[in-house]
Amino acid sequence: MTPAGREHETSPSAPPDFGAAGLALTDVVIPNDLRSAKTVADRIVAELARLKYDDDCAFAVKLSLEEALTNAIKHGNRNDPAKRVFLRFRVDPQRAIIMVRDEGPGFSPQDVPDPTADENLERPNGRGIMLMQCYMSKVWYNSTGNEVWMLKNAGETLP
Repeated sequence: MTPAGREHETSPSAPPDFGAAGLALTDVVIPNDLRSAKTVADRIVAELARLKYDDDCAFAVKLSLEEALTNAIKHGNRNDPAKRVFLRFRVDPQRAIIMVRDEGPGFSPQDVPDPTADENLERPNGRGIMLMQCYMSKVWYNSTGNEVWMLKNAGETLP
């Protein structure tokens, strides 16, 4: 469990129901730059608004998506313009499901320093994964550590 009590886990594949019949996912590939990341994030946030997600829920998805995309671009792909970022998502009235994958070597989420530890409190970065885990209903990583799946249930309150 995360500090906020949300679940996260490392698993070799996406949660089983994400690819199930009747749950069509949209695939998008973007260049490895923050401008492209903003464009696709805005597209997903617009879909949340169209489906009347409340402001808190939309904020949680937007923040988590921006963190995942930034991590993929800067840390996974190391700002390499030759690399790409892959997204797979679905937004429906019940939930938002988002996958972000980079072309980097991956990492182990368990090895990321705790941003709430005294020695890390004044660091200007290192809170993205914690924010994703706090604001999303569930977060999964593949075994390589270069792919994250996030689920947000509609109407779920923020921590």
